[in-house]
Amino acid sequence: MPAAPPVPSFADIEAAAKRIAPFAVATPLLEHPALNERVGRRVLLKLENLQRTGSFKFRGAFNRIALIPEADRAKGVLAFSSGNHAQGVAAAARLLGLNATIVMPSDAPRAKIEGTRKLGAAIVEYDRAKDDREAIAARLQAETGATLVKPFDDPFVVAGQGTIGLEIAQTAAARGISLDGVFVPCSGGGLVSGIALAIAGTSRRTKVYSVEPQNFEGMKRSLECGERTAAPGGKMSMADALMSPVPGHTPFAIAKERLAGGVSVSDAELAHAVSFAFRRLKIVAEPGGAAGLAAVLAGKTVKTNGAIALVISGGNCDPETVASCCAQVPDP
Repeated sequence: MPAAPPVPSFADIEAAAKRIAPFAVATPLLEHPALNERVGRRVLLKLENLQRTGSFKFRGAFNRIALIPEADRAKGVLAFSSGNHAQGVAAAARLLGLNATIVMPSDAPRAKIEGTRKLGAAIVEYDRAKDDREAIAARLQAETGATLVKPFDDPFVVAGQGTIGLEIAQTAAARGISLDGVFVPCSGGGLVSGIALAIAGTSRRTKVYSVEPQNFEGMKRSLECGERTAAPGGKMSMADALMSPVPGHTPFAIAKERLAGGVSVSDAELAHAVSFAFRRLKIVAEPGGAAGLAAVLAGKTVKTNGAIALVISGGNCDPETVASCCAQVPDP
């Protein structure tokens, strides 16, 4: 039998919250009348698009890099990412005085590539259709001895992302709001599993659901099968940040015990959500970051009845993407 993957505890999330507190933004949990009226219930938006580097990824990256032993820090850090994790790692490494190298697809959104480079990281580009990013990273790691900071399959990264769940639960409780569900964008599962672990330790009646693009709903399929199962993939989703076809080992070990289920959304539903966020809520959300909002607007939260929260996980998209979504859906 293969060894069980390492899984963080609720105490690890609490420790991560203290570790990242001086550096991470405690992002707001807001309501908007336009959204509440549209869906006929209270919806709280956790705005991680306002986090450092424009996405939740900074939390997990900083928590992981801060734990690198002093003897290994001079060798730097290494990551592979389509953009949000890249920027999170680059920002955390710079704050902690480490060099960072990021393996990025050449077709990643321009805003993400430029953002990563401005944070001081060296970028190694690859062809998403032909090359294996993990193989490239493994070669670079062998050459340099750098610490690999995985985007989701790492217990300390998951613990860092779980701090969002702590903030959601604490803020809702302080306002006297009992949450029925939390809907979270999902790729490899680090964010949703970390939040589910945090919610389980703070608000046991609240259910947590993953939201993924159609054809990349690996978490949803895995939960239904009871084991890690790959989605078919295929044509790229407009949610470039959510295209992992199968959840990571560590995230799924948590998710199979803690998640209430998963839903998937189409590109059309994602475009609707990006347009609604911009036109009605005055929020810039990238397509992947708006996945939870897409599920809410499409009526895919029927398993919940009361107040819900959703995570706007990132806002790193090119202006042309927002403009295209607004043109597709001019009156969301």
